[in-house]
Amino acid sequence: MKSTLEKFIDRIEALQSTGNALFSKGIFPAQRSNSIIGYRRPDTTMFFSAITAFTLQSIRKYCNAESQAQIDSIIALVTANYPDFQNKDGLKTYNFWKTKPSRHFPNGRWFHRFEHFRIPDDIDDTAFAYLTTNPSEEELFWLKEKLALHANGTKLWIKNTYSEYRLLRAYSTWFGKNMYVEFDVSVLSNMLYCIQHYNLPLNVHDEASFEYIRSVIETRRYITAPFRCAHQYPRTPLIIYHVSRLIAAFKPAALLPVWEQLANDTENLLKTTRHRMDRVLLATSLMRLGRATERIPVEDFSKEDFNGFYFFIAGLLTAYENPVLYRLSVNPLVHMHWTCEAHCWTLLAEYEALWNPQQPRGAL
Repeated sequence: MKSTLEKFIDRIEALQSTGNALFSKGIFPAQRSNSIIGYRRPDTTMFFSAITAFTLQSIRKYCNAESQAQIDSIIALVTANYPDFQNKDGLKTYNFWKTKPSRHFPNGRWFHRFEHFRIPDDIDDTAFAYLTTNPSEEELFWLKEKLALHANGTKLWIKNTYSEYRLLRAYSTWFGKNMYVEFDVSVLSNMLYCIQHYNLPLNVHDEASFEYIRSVIETRRYITAPFRCAHQYPRTPLIIYHVSRLIAAFKPAALLPVWEQLANDTENLLKTTRHRMDRVLLATSLMRLGRATERIPVEDFSKEDFNGFYFFIAGLLTAYENPVLYRLSVNPLVHMHWTCEAHCWTLLAEYEALWNPQQPRGAL
């Protein structure tokens, strides 16, 4: 009889597209929606496929030989799609949507008609593309130089943040010649994970990015004002998930002072959190941070448990630096939510993989 982890891997593999009019072979189907205005569309994005591949790659060592072979096949099919999302001029940066030609807000009626909603390449998708492939040393050092070109203060200064962060030379979420500068604590955690994974030398921009993450945790702004700290991941469980993954993997000296505080905050939040998927994120984070947790029966989860859970958003007004419009940007009416069933099962697989090694020998 198959284990829970094996069953999750089977489900994920079954959801990977074999190729159709909406989703290329190897892409995991995703949807974007706004329930307030009754909007829902299938979305051909690289994002969920890349983060699913990365997460499966990270838990591969906990799997048996058959599941490892399945994971290897899944990742190979995902990464075969990356050229479609690569920079339109051939640079080694990546976009949320297909680039040649631009396919922003695909499969819709209106948003794709407006250039305003066409986005440049971003450091988040780029980080996961690099983490799930085998970039050369030359490509990695090029990436570090490219990141610096778009960091805060190189060409533009950030406006939509707290005053004490405006001079931080941290990385911006966006590449793009004239794109505004934006700090997102989860996006920064992902790129710093990539940089640490490849053991690249740290510079002033890396140090400033670590400082932003540290301060957001220390001040608890990630609890009191998550949207201001992470436009793409504007919920506290999501921020905890990303920061704890970075801290646990590399134990960066800049973040060690907030390790205990982050763990304590996560324990307290878990006591009051009701959504089952958010509880999985928090429990996974606590395991990474070295705290014991009560078992969540993920083997009993069904697709219905994913309802109301979203991992990523786009704020349709965050691009505006006008203070009035920015204040309006926190309103859910102007948020687009992205969801992906396969990624939800992947989060459950990750929890199951991390839970098992915690248990003493002989435990059921």
